[in-house]
Amino acid sequence: MSGKKLAIIATKGSLDLAYPPFILGSTAAALGYEVQIFFTFYGLQLLKKELNLQVTSIGNPAMPMPFPVPVMLQTLPGMQSMMTRMMKNKMKKKGVVDLAELRDLCIEAEVKMIACQMTVDLFDFKRSDLLSTCEYGGAATFFEFAGEADVNLFI
Repeated sequence: MSGKKLAIIATKGSLDLAYPPFILGSTAAALGYEVQIFFTFYGLQLLKKELNLQVTSIGNPAMPMPFPVPVMLQTLPGMQSMMTRMMKNKMKKKGVVDLAELRDLCIEAEVKMIACQMTVDLFDFKRSDLLSTCEYGGAATFFEFAGEADVNLFI
């Protein structure tokens, strides 16, 4: 092991923004880093046993679309589900690993996943909703590790 440490704060709960903390975390672990990911606010969705994440182009003008879709049409009911299906299909065709599998890789690589206790309480999550492998802590828990980390990322 290199002795290096990576600390990540995961704050997003959409399908497209769920990948970076798990890709970076699993890669760093494979390179010998000790890794902790602190899941807070909407990032807590990534620790749910059942992942049901969506993607939307609203507020994300950089999202490539197979054809131009005016913003007004993107707000119609069902568009988010359609875009999520399109994204999942594209990922499958391109061989992108399933998010649950990627998360399992992190668990196997001993990436420490910490659920923000304040956010758990704020959104009335039950511990039974979240992975049994995650730990619970607050900002002080994160800072204890992040203060010694070689790399700190906010996603």
